[in-house]
Amino acid sequence: MKVAIVGFGLEGKAAFNYWKDKADITICDQNQLDIPEGVHSQLGANYLADLSRFDLVVRSPVIKPSDLLEANDSIKEKITSNTNEFFRVCPTSNIVGVTGTKGKGTTSTLIAKMIEAGGQKVHLGGNIGVPALELLNRGIQPDDWVVLELSSFQLIDCHYSPAIAVCLMVVGEHLDWHPEIDDYFNAKTQLFRHQGSDDMAVYFAKNENSVRIASTSKGWKIPYFEEPGAVIKNGYVHIAGTDVCPVEEIKLRGRHNLQNVCAAVTAMWQINRDPMPIRQVLNSFMGLEHRLEFAGEINGAAYYDDSFGTTPETAIVAIQSFIEPKVVILGGSDKGSDYTELAKTIAADNVRKVVLIGDQGPRIEQALREEGFNDCVNGGVNMGEIIATVKTYAQPGDVVLLSPACASFDMFDNYKDRGNQFKQAVSGSQSDA
Repeated sequence: MKVAIVGFGLEGKAAFNYWKDKADITICDQNQLDIPEGVHSQLGANYLADLSRFDLVVRSPVIKPSDLLEANDSIKEKITSNTNEFFRVCPTSNIVGVTGTKGKGTTSTLIAKMIEAGGQKVHLGGNIGVPALELLNRGIQPDDWVVLELSSFQLIDCHYSPAIAVCLMVVGEHLDWHPEIDDYFNAKTQLFRHQGSDDMAVYFAKNENSVRIASTSKGWKIPYFEEPGAVIKNGYVHIAGTDVCPVEEIKLRGRHNLQNVCAAVTAMWQINRDPMPIRQVLNSFMGLEHRLEFAGEINGAAYYDDSFGTTPETAIVAIQSFIEPKVVILGGSDKGSDYTELAKTIAADNVRKVVLIGDQGPRIEQALREEGFNDCVNGGVNMGEIIATVKTYAQPGDVVLLSPACASFDMFDNYKDRGNQFKQAVSGSQSDA
């Protein structure tokens, strides 16, 4: 069998390791890369040419299916992905899939930790940490559970749905990749579209997009933030007549994380209805890196890394997570976002100063000025300059928040690089203080 692996990033390499002993592989990528010795390659501008000569075309998530079909009009039935192959061969049907615009990683991790705390073996991967195909090397057994975080890129041509599918809040995102917002929404529906009558669709009851996406499921539909799913009631996380955990004991920072908690509890309740492992996790899990992560204190101001906040919506919930006066770092590369609601939030909130960075800084500043907010300053061209600028304005008792509302690719390798540079600069400034 001849297999083309299109895109040789993290998932492309996982696909290569999976198929290398099963097929004659050709690696196709628009970049000139170091290819494993003895492996065929098709690199550069013509990397999508003549893919019809292969028996199977494995699409990496960054590659649009439409680009493959535009360059090769007769290969639709040959295209697959890591996600499709994982569902096809996975030894267990006990799979939880989580999608949404933000919160996927936090919710997936919560569910996995709850399952583990309940005494069952669980494997976590997908868009978080470990590519799905690599999980197959970890000895998945028929009684194990798998939790997959799944992005729109991974779902857009997925032909399978998990036993438990979870849809968090969904708003427009990745409109630099999806040609229109409905294409983004339709990609999310694939997590639910192939479910059977015994499967379960968990969805955010307060978000009409989540409701619409989950409605494509043929399975049991279970809302959260609305009963019979998990809700916040009388100071507790509550489900099915059970007070699972006092809200004050939850270690995750931010009101928006109560949505993620309720999503995880609702999914976990379909697996194990013992509240003790759920409470144990909520009492200890403090969140993922670059999600409202405390980075340190400089001159009495607390610095938080929310570099994962790459949309206006996520920046809004981060800002609303703190009552303290704030200095907020905003800007980066374009994702096709509208900054109007973000500007309204900042104008109405306790924000002392906005430090603008990157390509989108001028657009954000214009949106802020239209809402009457004029306390903006340019942050500089690197993280050292940004932190130096912030220190000029931050006062004791303030929160300094990096929640840029934008992608990172104009100034940094990715959101992780941006967050790591922020934390390093904060750490360095602590030493100087």
